[in-house]
Amino acid sequence: MGKSRWRFSCGQMEALSALCDTFLPAIDVDNYDVGPQLHSSLHRQFYQTSASMAGIPHHVGEFLGGKVEHPKMCLARLAIMLLSTRIGSLILCGRKSLSPKFPYFQTFSKVSCERREEILLSWSTSSFLLLRILFTALKIFTLLLFFTQVNEKGENLSWKAIGYCGPDPGCTKTRRLNAENTQQPPEECEEKLADGASKEELFGSLYKGIINLSQPREDPLSKLQNLGFSVSIPHSRNRRMKSLNPSFIVKCDAVVVGSGSGGGVMAGVLANAGHKVLVLEKGSYFARANLSLLEGEAMDQMYLGKGMATTDNLDVLLLAGSTVGGGSTINWSASIHTPPHVIREWSEKHKLKLFESKVYQQALDVVCQKMGVQSEVEHEGFNNMILRKGCEKLGYPVETVPRNAPSDHYCGWCCFGCKDGRKKGTSETWLVDLVESGNGAILPACEALRVITEESNGKKRAIGVAFAFYTPFGREIGIVESDVTVAASGAICTPPLLKRSGLKNRNIGKNLHIHPVVMAWGYFPDSASPDAWPAAEKRSYEGGIITAMSTVIANTETSGYGTVIQTPILHPGMFSLLMPWISGTDMKNRMVKFSRTTHIFALARDKGSGKITSETNVSYKLEYSDQENLSKGLEKVMRIMAAAGAEEIGTQHTTGRVLKVKQASEEEFERFVKEESLRPLQKLSSPIGSAHQMGSCRMGVDPKSSAVNPKGETWEVEGLFVADSSVFPTALGVNPMVTIQAIAYCTAQSVLEVLGQKKMI
Repeated sequence: MGKSRWRFSCGQMEALSALCDTFLPAIDVDNYDVGPQLHSSLHRQFYQTSASMAGIPHHVGEFLGGKVEHPKMCLARLAIMLLSTRIGSLILCGRKSLSPKFPYFQTFSKVSCERREEILLSWSTSSFLLLRILFTALKIFTLLLFFTQVNEKGENLSWKAIGYCGPDPGCTKTRRLNAENTQQPPEECEEKLADGASKEELFGSLYKGIINLSQPREDPLSKLQNLGFSVSIPHSRNRRMKSLNPSFIVKCDAVVVGSGSGGGVMAGVLANAGHKVLVLEKGSYFARANLSLLEGEAMDQMYLGKGMATTDNLDVLLLAGSTVGGGSTINWSASIHTPPHVIREWSEKHKLKLFESKVYQQALDVVCQKMGVQSEVEHEGFNNMILRKGCEKLGYPVETVPRNAPSDHYCGWCCFGCKDGRKKGTSETWLVDLVESGNGAILPACEALRVITEESNGKKRAIGVAFAFYTPFGREIGIVESDVTVAASGAICTPPLLKRSGLKNRNIGKNLHIHPVVMAWGYFPDSASPDAWPAAEKRSYEGGIITAMSTVIANTETSGYGTVIQTPILHPGMFSLLMPWISGTDMKNRMVKFSRTTHIFALARDKGSGKITSETNVSYKLEYSDQENLSKGLEKVMRIMAAAGAEEIGTQHTTGRVLKVKQASEEEFERFVKEESLRPLQKLSSPIGSAHQMGSCRMGVDPKSSAVNPKGETWEVEGLFVADSSVFPTALGVNPMVTIQAIAYCTAQSVLEVLGQKKMI
């Protein structure tokens, strides 16, 4: 069951341990300058703990050995093999690996820690891209695992030292309820809910419609039949199904692959209209009570590629949801209408009249009403307070961002799921409609393999989906036969599904836009003064994630291509892998400032585009104009943080420069801001992130330039629709959730027409 993993030898593990301990060494605080305020027992323990003391090399070995799939992973394994030998260490490390004593040549693990730091630092700026890739991969794995792994009590040894409280303190009860009950069906758990929790509280509002095929003892096929689905065991002489050898076949009106902002809307609309709908979701289902709100666990279980999906050269970190509710479950709540200048471009330049119609405007209103979108903020969080104050002092425009959460929703953990369900993703809205209608079910942990088609009179028609799932007995195949098939698994996963299904349109997988993001940071130390700002109790990881935004360089009145300025949420793991690494001591010094270090980012509406070959092989090229816009954004971000009162500022560029703002002259400040903002962003010089992927199956009026028609149906296969961000004609320029849902709502009306015609036949 699953792919075989690479196993490292003892010598190779020594090399890997040395690498991890170079990134995070044990530091004697009595002999290193780590600041007089850091000599408490908590800080001493943090500084004196190395990566290997925390067991990190073993976990990194698992990731490199195949737990995370990436086309460059084999090169990382080759590098570890070379570093376990004397000659290989000389090849990768040069003269710094040599010893003045016989036998002169050393393996990497025998080189002194100081020399190893010099070697890693040289890799980070090497003219050889593969060495930069190696440095970046090892840094990501080592730091992320060190700051996210927890013991049996759900604690990490570094958290108290860096000012992090761990999971949201408000979720203690739900974690306790979850401890024994998450793997049991509701009927077996009822007697255990001693705290008075209802089934819905424990298992979520979707539990009646969640069918877990991985647990045969729950008799999932009978549950499907009880919901009104036709289920059959295929006959061995069925030629069409023989090559697939499915365990069972389910028949329905529509099958939807994906449950995020596109698939969730589609499923809810069709089910409410009276059609039988089955949703296939690659990720798992986590009801509110099942959420641990632990960064490492959530990324492993709820994000595509375990939260470590990247482009082929590791130059862009791609964050995408892979759980029931998709991106709407782990996104940052921002609910922004399709901008007017984008609507004009799509309707005029791309000739898609849908976007200038009343139908689309009504769709925007419907989905926003469904999500409870509103623009009030009762208590703004640390990062957004700083963004707003800096903009106001500089005279930059700043606006309040609408959210699909109430005004008093003050949660910095919603990127790991919303513990109280007040963030209205699809698992709290449209998928609830699906379940409550009695017409639908959701199959989590089921990966669509391909769309099944049949050909008649020279035309192909979609007739269902083949999917895979795992039981204790191994991998099994299921078939869903349907009148209509909807691909809605996101801009990264939808193109490979269509290609596996035999579609040949040249636009499938191309024209990928990612909204590239670059960040700068500012440090605001604690102060005991009652008049201090931000207040001493404020922490960078708490509060509404995106409540403020500046469009100072968005260029909405001219080209429509620029950047917007917003704030992220960074918990310790993600914070550590984005911050520049200069040395082990420097990294730990940066981490102890974690809770009072704000990040603000510039997000570009990109003209550059990429290509998707498979879910784990994504390429992307940043255009010069996009880099210019991001550089302008970085400059504004640093000015904003300085104006808001930051003591230190910097970017995430590999040079790791820091400016002490209050000690710098105006001339020094201007020089620093201009130099840092103009540094190159490509070839891993500075980390680039992406939480929005779109355009890889774009909509259009001509199959030569688009993958789907204006109704969302593929040009090649009848009855096969696409309803996710991959249909965007261009990059959007703002958070895409509302636009995805509005387009999916319109596409659902087209699907209803097809289903209505089939019923008449």
